[in-house]
Amino acid sequence: MKKMFMLVIVLLAGLGLGGGAGCAAILLLGAKPAAAAEAPKPPPEPKFVPVGSVLAPLVGADGRLSGYVKVDVQLQVDEDKMDYVKARIPMLLHAVNMRTFATPLASGPDGMLPNLDGFRRVVEASSSEAFGAGMVKRVALTAAVPS
Repeated sequence: MKKMFMLVIVLLAGLGLGGGAGCAAILLLGAKPAAAAEAPKPPPEPKFVPVGSVLAPLVGADGRLSGYVKVDVQLQVDEDKMDYVKARIPMLLHAVNMRTFATPLASGPDGMLPNLDGFRRVVEASSSEAFGAGMVKRVALTAAVPS
């Protein structure tokens, strides 16, 4: 009987010490219980930033200039990056200008049809240069008019 009484006392003392140590750790380390933990933030919503009209030369595969095209461009970026992208649009336009004269964008029999997929690739590469890789999620070309 004395042995059984001693085991119960040791068991209760162990539970008391373990529970006290756990409470002290939570108070000292500032850990939050699982129910009170903050919910993760949702990712920022992507928004479109209008770049405006971009005038691009229609250069054929032979390097001959056949005309110009005016393309309206919008860039899809995270909402928290919109101000950064808007401030650096002149850098994007410069990068687009430096690429378009050397990229054949003319198609069709007379070279007056723009290759919009090629122009989109030029804008994507230019946006990586101007803003950094992965900043622009998507490039939207909303209008293309020969000039």
